[in-house]
Amino acid sequence: MKVFLHYEEPDDSTLHKTLKITLPKSWKNGPTSKLLEQFVESYNAAEQGTKTPLNGSEMHLAVKRTNSNNDSSKNDSDEFILLPLASDSITIDVIEDREAVYIIHGESETLQEIEDKKKAELERKRELLAQTVACVHFGCKKRFTKGGPYPDCSYHAAPPVFHETAKFWSCCPQKKAYDWDDFQSIKGCKTGHCTDVKEEESKQFLGGCDLREIAGETQKLKSIDDFNSAQAGGSDAAPILDRLKSVFAEIGIENELFDQVVDGIKKKVGDDTNGGDDDVLAATSQELGNEIKKAMKNIAVQQLRIK
Repeated sequence: MKVFLHYEEPDDSTLHKTLKITLPKSWKNGPTSKLLEQFVESYNAAEQGTKTPLNGSEMHLAVKRTNSNNDSSKNDSDEFILLPLASDSITIDVIEDREAVYIIHGESETLQEIEDKKKAELERKRELLAQTVACVHFGCKKRFTKGGPYPDCSYHAAPPVFHETAKFWSCCPQKKAYDWDDFQSIKGCKTGHCTDVKEEESKQFLGGCDLREIAGETQKLKSIDDFNSAQAGGSDAAPILDRLKSVFAEIGIENELFDQVVDGIKKKVGDDTNGGDDDVLAATSQELGNEIKKAMKNIAVQQLRIK
């Protein structure tokens, strides 16, 4: 097992040092403090140490871990934190083979000291929760002291909608998101002050059934004459984009995604077209057809390559 110890904290790069160590078996099953002692001894014996010697009692080891959690998983992004290692942790349990380990200023802590700090922080959060209440406005994440003062609030007027892969606020249906972080960043459409009093009991979120129910209430029930008239006109009686949307839904392409793409094309062609709504719709249909044709050709090319 090999580890790479890096000291990079000073701004002066001439004081930086990297030490590669092949660990004997006793070190792998021993405390991480042994690695720190070895690095400090090596550093102070070198030229850097003669200028600014290190004090091992004022240093600790740390490894890079993803910011989402403090386990040993990693990803290729730059979203990471330096996770301090307890001085009495078993080396092979907390450091991977050939992993980079960083020498950081600040006293090291034992496993028990780290656990005690976690318990103290948890207790602090429990006390905070007990002394505060959450704002009941949709989309507001603020907490405040019971009885006020009540902080300023930016919130949504109606509950969120989670339908298939789309996420949006029912009061702002034009602002759809497909990623949770993007959804969380949608700004509220109303402002006011936080409150812990609900105006009325309502659903906290809506789904596909709720949307279909709402749509059913707003759509006029067709008469037999209306139906026969539409049938007599043939399939062309319905606008081509609406018919295409219906067909795409049958093969698994969400209506929300279709609307987003069509709206984007409408905006693009609308800027280039000086005609009326009919001209914009016609240009949108043609442009969408061109894009679908390109996609189909790309698929065909890939199929030929596979063959």
